[in-house]
Amino acid sequence: MRIGSFVLAAQFPGQGQGEALHRAVRSAEVADEAGLDAVWLAEHHFVPYGTCPSAVTLAALLLGRTRRIRVGTAVSVLPNAHPVALGEQAALLHVTSGGRFMLGVGRGGPWVDLEVFGSGLEAYEKGFPESLDLLVRWLREPSVSSAGERFSFREVPVVPRPSEDLTGAEGPEVVVACTSPASVRLAAERGLSMLLGMHVGDEEKAEMVALWRTHARAAGRSPEEIAGAAHVSAGIAQIADRRADAVETLVKAMPGWLKQGLEAHVTVDGRARAMRDPLAYTELLCGLHPVGTPRLCADRLAATSERTGITRFALLVEGSGDLAATEENVRRLGAEVLPRLR
Repeated sequence: MRIGSFVLAAQFPGQGQGEALHRAVRSAEVADEAGLDAVWLAEHHFVPYGTCPSAVTLAALLLGRTRRIRVGTAVSVLPNAHPVALGEQAALLHVTSGGRFMLGVGRGGPWVDLEVFGSGLEAYEKGFPESLDLLVRWLREPSVSSAGERFSFREVPVVPRPSEDLTGAEGPEVVVACTSPASVRLAAERGLSMLLGMHVGDEEKAEMVALWRTHARAAGRSPEEIAGAAHVSAGIAQIADRRADAVETLVKAMPGWLKQGLEAHVTVDGRARAMRDPLAYTELLCGLHPVGTPRLCADRLAATSERTGITRFALLVEGSGDLAATEENVRRLGAEVLPRLR
């Protein structure tokens, strides 16, 4: 089982953006020291929900500041980027880090980002498969051309080639954020592992894994490839000597962050959207994920893995909103929970 942290660089009420980013960087450094397997970096634009606008840029910084831990994006929003530009960045990080970089991509939402970056609503609604295929080709082939609806260009060489990282790896791992049956099928047909969100529980995640396997078999993926898929389950972790204390920490801090963060999202076309109740959502997350004593947290992760078959986790550790408390939470995750799982 591989346990990683999930870093949003969340801006809690009363905090500045610099404070949020400093906590994000420091929590990743502590995760490396504490023995966690990975750090997964979220990407958001124009909202305090997450103050990191470029997960690959922050990944580059953290790969330079760490020596052991793997660093991934969760996710880079593909409709906002040219897939070749993102592929070049991913290849560069893969080669220069000795294969420690992982690229998670997703479709994002119908936000004003699409207007600002000029990609438009169609890139979100219809263009994701074309962008994903072009990105994967860039990371796997020596030269690439394109004749698609959105991207059309002559054949050009891939520089740097991901296979030049001297480790023998084909290239950086690509993971796809999946929130619907359509995205599950998209990932399965291409043999790409899924990143499943923190808002769903074990039963729904187990169903999505089963659906992925069904589509992967139908697409002709080999039994070895299907069995070896390493899906990632996003969640939240808060460790305390008593479960009540862990829950209290999150219930005090997270609703304020969720309220101001989620309310700040603006749709590109003015469509109405439903917003979760911040307190109810916090309580839901506390019930779904490892929140409590070290033993409870280990048992919760083991139960999720047994029910879903998922062996990789990306756990939000900054739910307190406090730097010192976040560092302690990460250290306890490494020292008191990981040994119970290994």
